[in-house]
Amino acid sequence: RTCDQLRCTACDFRVSLFNDYIWDQSCDYLFFRNNMPELSKLRAKMIKKKGARAYACQCSWRSIDELTDLQTEHQLRWVCGKH
Repeated sequence: RTCDQLRCTACDFRVSLFNDYIWDQSCDYLFFRNNMPELSKLRAKMIKKKGARAYACQCSWRSIDELTDLQTEHQLRWVCGKH
């Protein structure tokens, strides 16, 4: 389980999540900076993968396909945006 209201404290953007997708390896900072939160533009670098989840804000992104503790990734500045 994960919070569905994550917010990035670095770019002050809501973290979007996409079930059953991962990010293409060619994704970079400028791609997300220029295309968030437009799903139609983001789809260009989304790859369908059952059971995975793609996360992104304007400055960071992750593809998760197994149980992962995101709190151990110190470069991420994602916090619960409160419910």
